[in-house]
Amino acid sequence: MDTSVKGLNKWANAHTNFWLDTLRIVLGIFFIYKGAYFITNSRDFEDLIAPVSNFMGGMLTFHYIAAAHIMGGIMIIFGLLTRWAIIAQLPILMGAILINLFGEMHMGNFILAIVVFGVSIFYSFYGGGKHSADYYFKMEK
Repeated sequence: MDTSVKGLNKWANAHTNFWLDTLRIVLGIFFIYKGAYFITNSRDFEDLIAPVSNFMGGMLTFHYIAAAHIMGGIMIIFGLLTRWAIIAQLPILMGAILINLFGEMHMGNFILAIVVFGVSIFYSFYGGGKHSADYYFKMEK
C-alpha cells in the first residue's frame, strides 16, 4: 500500500461512508466544546495543569489549547486540512493523558482522553474522507 498522503487519500476515498463522516463531525464538535469549556472555566484549567505548570507557561498553554480546540474543531467539522487540524490536537491529548497519569487520576477523563486520542490518530491517517472540504477542493483542480 502506498503510504504517501496521496495514497492515503485514495484509500480513504474508496473506503468512506457516512458513519466515518459523522464521527469526524462529532470529534470536531467535541473539540469546540472543550475549547469553550476551557475558556469559560479557566480556574478549573489552572487547577488541572498545576502538576506540570512549572514545565510549560500556563497562559501560553491555556491560549494554545483553547485556540487549537476551537479552530481545529471547526476545521475538523468541515474536513478542511483535517490532518493538520488533528496533528495540532495530538500534543494536547497527550498532555491530557499524562496529567491523568502523573497528577490526580480521574478515570472518566483518562478514558475519554485515550478514546479521543485513538480516534484522532485514526483521522490523522484517514484524513477528511470523501465528504469533506479537502476532497471538494481537491476535485476542483
